[in-house]
Amino acid sequence: MARMSMIEALRDAMDVMLDRDPKVLIFGEDVGYFGGVFRCTAGLQKKYGEERVFDTPINESAIVGMAVGMAAQGMRPCVEVQFADYVFPAYDQITQEAARIRHRSNQMFSCPLVVRMPTGGGIFGGQTHSQSPESLFTHVAGLKVVLPSTPYDAKGLLIAAIEDPDPVIFLEPKRIYNGPFYGNHTGKSVTWAGHPGGEVPEGHYSIPIGKADIRREGTAVTVLAYGTMVYVADAAVEQTGIDAEIIDLRSLLPLDVDTIRASVEKTGRCLVVHEATRTSGLGAELIAEVQESCFWHLHAPILRVTGWDAPYPHAAEWDYFPSPARITRALHQVMEA
Repeated sequence: MARMSMIEALRDAMDVMLDRDPKVLIFGEDVGYFGGVFRCTAGLQKKYGEERVFDTPINESAIVGMAVGMAAQGMRPCVEVQFADYVFPAYDQITQEAARIRHRSNQMFSCPLVVRMPTGGGIFGGQTHSQSPESLFTHVAGLKVVLPSTPYDAKGLLIAAIEDPDPVIFLEPKRIYNGPFYGNHTGKSVTWAGHPGGEVPEGHYSIPIGKADIRREGTAVTVLAYGTMVYVADAAVEQTGIDAEIIDLRSLLPLDVDTIRASVEKTGRCLVVHEATRTSGLGAELIAEVQESCFWHLHAPILRVTGWDAPYPHAAEWDYFPSPARITRALHQVMEA
């Protein structure tokens, strides 16, 4: 075992797979010589050469389009979009080509492609560096969508994504790249050094895509969260003293409905937390799943705490970002209903 940040764990996963499989390629804007804007690929080009790890022009549609062609011909590209906000020029290639190629070719071709991208706010990135577009991909049949919340999960899930025969959207919550964040932006920074999720096995291991993780067991209410919100929700639960069960979804598509259902049947209450905008966010789908599966077990309406239906504001970041205070109020509300 080794202590790693999420950045180091992601780099280690790519290192393992580059060494293990000559078909694996890493490319994107600044990922080669510079090592990526967040340094996730630092040192990989020097180790594996410019044919395996290389820089591309600033053209997301070209990056993903080239990767789709490579994947269809048997390579395993793992490409980086520098921020999730920049993925939209490549949305056509992802949704119309990568997600459809197995079906439209009657399984003659597959697309073992991973698209990595930092997501979410909390770093004063403003409206074009803070978006959480996960629901735009969970809506698309043929994709898998993953969002880890610990270095341990990041490495295991990225290896699983690279080994997957179909396209995976791999979202990385950049606010917790270097340590968990519990919602207090004026407090002291926390690193992964003292967190059990920062203990990462060396070498190859994988975590199955489609399996959630129960981060905190409880009996009073089920909290569904992912990414940074797992820690903000945990802070709120500690403040309230409510015996909540926190489920880290990890895999957004496919969803681990069985784990969600079992928890809500036990607690009878449910709160959904995510950073993305409210309307048509993943929370709406989660609420629908819980209502359909657990209606007769529910003691109260399902509530959600989300970002607002507005561009991510730079000056008012912490009014947009779901806070422990907002989650605390929702926890009390769902318990008192």
